[in-house]
Amino acid sequence: REGSEIIQLFGRGVRLKGKDFSLKRSSALDGEHPVQIRLLENLNIFAVRANYMAQFRDYLEREGVETDGRVGISLAIKPNRIFLKKGLLVPKIPPERRFEDEYDVMLSPDPGIQITIDMSLKVESMRSRPDGLVAVAMSSGLEQVIPAESLVLVDWERVYLALLEYKEQKGFSNLVIQPSVLREILEPEDPRMYKLIADESIVRPSCFAEVSMLKEAVLSILRKYVEKFYRVRQERWDSEHMAYEVLNEKDTNFQDYVIRIPRSEAQLIKAVKNLIEEGKRIYKVDTRELPNIHFDRHLYQPLLVDKNDKIKSDPPGLKESEKDFVEHLRSYFYQEKDKSLLSKEIFLLRNLSRGKGIGFFNNEGFYPDFILWIKERKKQRIVFIEPHGMRMEKTYWSSDKARLHERLSKLSKEWGKKAGIRDVILDSFIISATPYTELKQYYGTGDWSKDKFANVHILFLEDDDYSIRLFA
Repeated sequence: REGSEIIQLFGRGVRLKGKDFSLKRSSALDGEHPVQIRLLENLNIFAVRANYMAQFRDYLEREGVETDGRVGISLAIKPNRIFLKKGLLVPKIPPERRFEDEYDVMLSPDPGIQITIDMSLKVESMRSRPDGLVAVAMSSGLEQVIPAESLVLVDWERVYLALLEYKEQKGFSNLVIQPSVLREILEPEDPRMYKLIADESIVRPSCFAEVSMLKEAVLSILRKYVEKFYRVRQERWDSEHMAYEVLNEKDTNFQDYVIRIPRSEAQLIKAVKNLIEEGKRIYKVDTRELPNIHFDRHLYQPLLVDKNDKIKSDPPGLKESEKDFVEHLRSYFYQEKDKSLLSKEIFLLRNLSRGKGIGFFNNEGFYPDFILWIKERKKQRIVFIEPHGMRMEKTYWSSDKARLHERLSKLSKEWGKKAGIRDVILDSFIISATPYTELKQYYGTGDWSKDKFANVHILFLEDDDYSIRLFA
């Protein structure tokens, strides 16, 4: 039945009878088989219309077929409820305050907003393999700029009305769009606020049908620009109006895992399932079957590591630099807990990305990877930490991430004053995975010392003693 429905959806398919009319693929039969037989047994599906493949994938998922060829396994986290009774504070938006009610957003050209639209010709196929379905996609197209003479061909009134409709659909009730600003967003050459991947005929139409595609390109760019513009303004407002709340396990940073493993990895699937069903080791020690790092000062267990290419998880496991940081912190804590840290309590929490974790915004959003609490009697020092390659950040003065500690110093005073709290300090550090000898080339005249980097809260993973700086 399912095979016939697939053929009805896409047009034509071929069913092979299999060896001895068994209707089975060679992978399900014992014995030796011709070398190239699997090529004949694959049903390759090509969709001409863009939404056909999406419909097919939705249908398969409704029927319980994993379209990415992976098995999904649930893994519940275990929050440390004793730690959560310590009154750890986090900055949050008070529930009674709403961006939509308190702030009007006026759409305008902003060089800090950069968006990409891909309208290139695409071909997508799904191939059936013994380990599941595999999607293969190809595209063609070059980066294009919409010239001024093409912008004249656009019906701007219709574009404006379409954007008003889009605004209502997205629920941007406090967004104000003036008709004249739309063309201003598309016109600047330096800096250009969009990147368009498309055929040249879309930006330089030679017939009426191609003008329609030009309009679609303009609308696609503006819709995406509007959404990003609005989100950045909203998140800036959020970071300015946060207040302290006591952390609890309902915080969106506490997310259960879904583990995904290729169906072909039967032994690995069995090992991971056994580990989870056992319900002990994964929460108490580092494990090999499902890579994790156990640090008993983290606010939940387990803390998975993205180490095995065959194992993927949602939320994703720690990257290499993040894992290294936790290992270094763990080692330093166990070494110093009865010495320099004797009077301090240490708590760590992985901070998830957009929509779940705590973010800070100036020009672009930044969600530091970890939150470290250092408690000493009634005092709390809340440190946001980002173990991060710095190759793309370049100079200190142009990096919102590197300069976050400056903003937090001011914000901690403002938020503390509002809440009547004096014993909370906010801080941040970048732990650079980029080596010192490489990074210093982009700072000043290339003569910054490690002490100078440390003074602006940039430390280096390559240094064994950087953890000391976090607690100074």
